[in-house]
Amino acid sequence: MTQLIGAAFGSDPDPVAHAQNLGAQCFQIQVGDPQGWKKPTLDFPGGAKELADLTSSLNMPVYIHAAYVINVASTNNRIRIPGRKLLQQTVDLAAEVKASGVIVHGGHVTKDDDPMVGFDNWRKAVEKTEMHVPVLIENTAGGSHAMARTLENIKNLWQNVGHTKAGFCLDTCHAWAAGIELKTAVKEIKNITKKIDLIHANGSRDEFDSSRDRHSNFTDSILPQDQIAQVVKDAKCNVIIETAEPGVKADLEFLKKLVA
Repeated sequence: MTQLIGAAFGSDPDPVAHAQNLGAQCFQIQVGDPQGWKKPTLDFPGGAKELADLTSSLNMPVYIHAAYVINVASTNNRIRIPGRKLLQQTVDLAAEVKASGVIVHGGHVTKDDDPMVGFDNWRKAVEKTEMHVPVLIENTAGGSHAMARTLENIKNLWQNVGHTKAGFCLDTCHAWAAGIELKTAVKEIKNITKKIDLIHANGSRDEFDSSRDRHSNFTDSILPQDQIAQVVKDAKCNVIIETAEPGVKADLEFLKKLVA
């Protein structure tokens, strides 16, 4: 497959024009408040159908990042149940946009919980979610009780969700922060999940195994950009860069030349 390199724009009202101006070949947006529980909405003139038609005509895949508050692993009913509902609402809207996937963080349980309950909660969530588009679970940077931080926990998670249509999104900054060696990360994760559906290519402002999720542009990154490049080459899937402007344009050019 052709490997496309794109960027994340938050809730940009015109992500297509933004992508074209930057030279991005695909893009990721958020729908609604990423820190809120309200039903997601799309802020695009003409709505979901017009965005779907436009991106289809341009062969420009769209990804949607679900709200950060979603934690379907939680043992707290007041968090887990609304999170499932919000995830489904996001998937439903993504289907209208004809998105290539919905990215959602792996979530966590508390220190007093049995982690296996969290993995099982993920199983229940994905089995009950009508996946009109793929749900891509993203690895996270910190937390000893996180469901998708370490290779061991990703393996435990996939033993519970691997029979479904759930996919995987590998974030380079998060993996670096979690102490996962990027030189072998793609091979090790594919041994668990069978495939990687999307890469979040991000530099890091912090040291290896810091548990800190602070993205940076590639040239300012403590995480060496050649290791980011290695992940992109090994994964052979589409890439979204979640770094700040104006440096994101240089990040895009670096990876586009890499896969050309």
